[in-house]
Amino acid sequence: MVAAPRPASPGRPKDPGKRAAILEAAKGLFLARGYEGTAMDAVAQVAGVSKLTVYSHFQDKESLFVEAVKASCEDLLPADLFVARFEGPMRAQLLRIARALFRLITSDEAIAVHRIMSQQLPDNSPLPHLFWEAGPERIQEAFADFLRAEVEAGELQVPDCTRAASQFFALLKGEHHARLVCSCPAPLAGPQLESHLEATVDMFLRAYGPGRR
Repeated sequence: MVAAPRPASPGRPKDPGKRAAILEAAKGLFLARGYEGTAMDAVAQVAGVSKLTVYSHFQDKESLFVEAVKASCEDLLPADLFVARFEGPMRAQLLRIARALFRLITSDEAIAVHRIMSQQLPDNSPLPHLFWEAGPERIQEAFADFLRAEVEAGELQVPDCTRAASQFFALLKGEHHARLVCSCPAPLAGPQLESHLEATVDMFLRAYGPGRR
């Protein structure tokens, strides 16, 4: 195996524009070619930088994949999505979160990455674990933190916020997400989509709302 170029020295400033270009190139290539089919040379070529520059920003392909997943999630979610708004109705806050999360998990990018993860990989491949930590786990933890803030404010009664966050995602995905991953989608938009989101939030509130028994 050819040794990777050495990363730049710790004190050397890095160009944020080049980093952004590398991430954009990586996101497109990973989706189009899969993880194994994406070479760092190709990322450098599409980004318009040298291979040495790619390695100066990202230690290896695994690191680049993780950061590409994080960047994709950040692109599709509002930065303030999980900021608790104690002055507004809890149902409205949860609906806003549900709409944003559903848009993310059903996006072409997210479905493509799920299909990459569904491909046969070596038993010792770190890729599934890296993906889970960079994407789903980070988002569920952020939502769990939101729930904890609302519990402290008396807006919710949730004994286990980590478990509740996982349950919310499972309700939100429902059958539709599984059908998308299997390439047999059933249309879900307009009133049907809003009905699904409202049913998800209402069921969640029946379980964890402040007036539950």
